[in-house]
Amino acid sequence: MRIATWNVNSVRLRLPLLEKLVAQRSPDVICLQETKVVDDTFPKKDIAAMGYEHIEVRGMKSYNGVAVLSRLPLKRLNDQPFCGRDDCRHLGVQVDGIDVHSLYVPAGGDEPDPAINDKFAHKLQFMDEMAVWSKQLKEQGRPVVLTGDFNVAPLETDVWSHKQLLKVVSHTPIEVEKFDIAQAAGGWIDAVRNSIPAEEKLYSWWSYRARDWAAADRGRRLDHIWASPDLAGRLSNASILRDARGWEKPSDHVPVIVDID
Repeated sequence: MRIATWNVNSVRLRLPLLEKLVAQRSPDVICLQETKVVDDTFPKKDIAAMGYEHIEVRGMKSYNGVAVLSRLPLKRLNDQPFCGRDDCRHLGVQVDGIDVHSLYVPAGGDEPDPAINDKFAHKLQFMDEMAVWSKQLKEQGRPVVLTGDFNVAPLETDVWSHKQLLKVVSHTPIEVEKFDIAQAAGGWIDAVRNSIPAEEKLYSWWSYRARDWAAADRGRRLDHIWASPDLAGRLSNASILRDARGWEKPSDHVPVIVDID
């Protein structure tokens, strides 16, 4: 099973790019974040025509939204509420005996101080609840893959400059600490770093603000695929589709892909 996760930044706008992903890498399951569309107008027919007849969506107008597209039959799992908000940041399915989750962690705004930035306070609370939920998923004893835009670049090699980004939201010590706690709570394997050495620079997001994103290469690895320990022997061939950032009218994120044998 080939699983891809992608913060698509508007699924309707990126349909041609979704077709390109399918043509190039042919995932069996695609987890999307920031679909930015209500369920009734999600482009299911267009996506089914690409070969993904099994689709689960959870969306809202203009913001957030998650989806799972599959060539294999799906069983919808219960939606996980976070921070007492119904803001469409999680969707889970069971596919071929594996629970697969698409998750969109809040970005957190610009100021890394929860006392003056409600968005950052929301992000920290979300990550605390993510750790509790991770433990619950582990205790269920089923194979799980947790994918999505976690909006945290945990390793020094997950950002273009560790020193310059220590006080920038997504790489601050408090975020990395909570990220690590959530990962440990579920015993999660970082499926990408399981294949690609931690010493290697690796990014999945480049800002729209850069005039030439490739030349500046000021990226961050914000998008992740975590696997439960019982899948350890089945993980292979992780990749990040860097070229997708240079496609026409791209998302600022690119697809992250992992194979499960």
